[in-house]
Amino acid sequence: MQQHETEIRVRYSETDAMGFLHHSNYLSYYEVGRTELFRSRGGDYRAMEEGGLFFVVVSFDCRFHRPARYDDLLRLQTELVKVGAVKLEHEYSVYRGDKLLATARSVLACVNREGQVQRIPEDVLEATR
Repeated sequence: MQQHETEIRVRYSETDAMGFLHHSNYLSYYEVGRTELFRSRGGDYRAMEEGGLFFVVVSFDCRFHRPARYDDLLRLQTELVKVGAVKLEHEYSVYRGDKLLATARSVLACVNREGQVQRIPEDVLEATR
């Protein structure tokens, strides 16, 4: 489907007492990856949300293979692997150089302001093709 790469440098405030990138920060990185992938295809999250539609996380699965540390320059690959009527599925890979550090998969659902599931509008789908 679609793939996008984003570079992220680990900030000191993102590390734990052992000096590793804290696992909770990976979720924020993955959100950056999704947003930049959508933006690279002409999508606009802000406009979509102002129009009353949102993508919410339904599920997340993350595997950690090697640690990242302060000041590491990471390469995040984000790939949209499945588009349904109401859901998007992404896969993520985080690298430091050629070393794989983490992999993940998420499922997002499209909802309105009241949290009711909605079909993904055609204009939003255009940014997924």
